[in-house]
Amino acid sequence: MGYPVDMNKIWYHGSNLELDILREGSTITQWKELAEAFATKPTMLEYSEIFSLISHNGIEKGILYIIDEPLKMDVDVYQHPRTTMDKGIEFITKRPLKLKRIV
Repeated sequence: MGYPVDMNKIWYHGSNLELDILREGSTITQWKELAEAFATKPTMLEYSEIFSLISHNGIEKGILYIIDEPLKMDVDVYQHPRTTMDKGIEFITKRPLKLKRIV
């Protein structure tokens, strides 16, 4: 199964670090709850395609960011080539990106 990507929608990054700029090679997603889960640094994460439920074992205090600039596919980001998730969920940054903390 794949998820549609809309380049005009919000992109998220979750981390346990205070950041202003996201470095090249980082992961981003349009699935807010997934970024929130990754912010807790889990060693195990799974999701249900049917109900969009996420379960994980992350315990760190996470910070949620949005990418604070427009993005273009294959110019700024690309589909993660080795993801274990469905197509359209996890992307890699091709350059440093501005972040805005939201939580």
